[in-house]
Amino acid sequence: MAGGRNTGGAGGDGGRRGELEGLRRLEREQSPSRRARASDERLSALGEQIDQRQAPRSRRRRRASARVRRRRLLLGGLGALLLLVAIFGGGYLYLRYRFDQIPKVDVGAETAYTGGPLNVLVIGSDSRAGLTGEQAAQAGGSSVQGQRSDVDMIWHINPGTHQITILSIPRDTLVSMSPALKSEFGTYNRINAAFNSGPTELVKVIQDNFGIPINDTIQVSFAGFTGAVDALGGVKMNFPYPAKDAYSGLDITQTGCQQLNGVQALAVARSRHFQYEVDGQWQYDGSSDFGRIQRQDAFLKALIDSAKSKINPLTINAFLGSIPQGVTLDRQLSFSTLVQLGVAFHSFNPSSLVTETLPTTGSYTQNWGDVLFVNQPPAQELLVGIFGSQLNLHPSTPPPNTALESVPPPVVTTTSAPPATAATRATSAASASTAPAVTTTTAPPYNPAAC
Repeated sequence: MAGGRNTGGAGGDGGRRGELEGLRRLEREQSPSRRARASDERLSALGEQIDQRQAPRSRRRRRASARVRRRRLLLGGLGALLLLVAIFGGGYLYLRYRFDQIPKVDVGAETAYTGGPLNVLVIGSDSRAGLTGEQAAQAGGSSVQGQRSDVDMIWHINPGTHQITILSIPRDTLVSMSPALKSEFGTYNRINAAFNSGPTELVKVIQDNFGIPINDTIQVSFAGFTGAVDALGGVKMNFPYPAKDAYSGLDITQTGCQQLNGVQALAVARSRHFQYEVDGQWQYDGSSDFGRIQRQDAFLKALIDSAKSKINPLTINAFLGSIPQGVTLDRQLSFSTLVQLGVAFHSFNPSSLVTETLPTTGSYTQNWGDVLFVNQPPAQELLVGIFGSQLNLHPSTPPPNTALESVPPPVVTTTSAPPATAATRATSAASASTAPAVTTTTAPPYNPAAC
């Protein structure tokens, strides 16, 4: 029995050894690729264990890096914002400084502005104050005393429609004088005489004669005119013919686009005795003040073109510096209003500027010589077309008719009035002694125009 057990034990050990040998043999028989795959699996498992241990630390680093980037972006944006504030804030303060330098006057007769279209009376004064001796001589300084309004323009500025319409009142238009002027100028006189006593009386005359509410007033003297043009480096106007005017000093010998300095531009704007040369012969423009108004309108478009093209800070500074030399504002015209208008009209195209002239008829009178009478009903139709519901339809002292009677203007409704465009400009007439009545819709071809 004992031998049986030993045999069995030996057989069991031999069987186990056989099994182990079989396993070793099977392991040796496995392909290298299977062994490599098993090794890769073990390495992958080890990598996953390492990633799991390092993941929280990596996420913390990524979050910290994102916070740094956001902080840098925030600081960069804040720096840019502060720079813009400094630039524009400094520009605003500088403009305010220049605005405060401009002389101001009280114009007590103005109508308070309550929003909507703004009506600004622009007075071109014939005062020679501030001109050099040579400039004053060219402007006729030796023969003119006091001051009159060479130009009476009412700028109807509509921020809602981005439209500007300019109404010019000829200087020889006969109007009813304000009570303060009657002792000096009589019951009726030319409108340019009203400015001799200052802007307040001229504003009264315009409002009382025509019912046009004047919200603000700007006065420009000869010195202010020439200084502003020179500061912009001049203006460009196209002359189809050589032109001259012995009274204003105009003398253009070349045709085509010309660069005009301040004195030359003033000569164009003041020319009432305009002559132009065709085939060696000098022709005379007998339209007097009406031709001058048309040339002033062309000059304004050229001036706007010149101003819009200037981005040089030195030029802009020179222009702003020239304004106080010959420009006076009414005290009610605020800096904020000018800034708002500048923003609203920064892209204004001068070609869309609408210019109109008050319809009149010329006549010779014993008391005043050649004067202009307001032509009704075309005048009232034009005024209603421009000013609409703003217009006072019952002015207190309307201008006189040819019988020297101050009669109320005709009734004209807004719907029946023609639109305020150059295509519907009413009939106007020059003085009877210089030219017959003419109907004008566009400037004649011999007039200079913006280049």
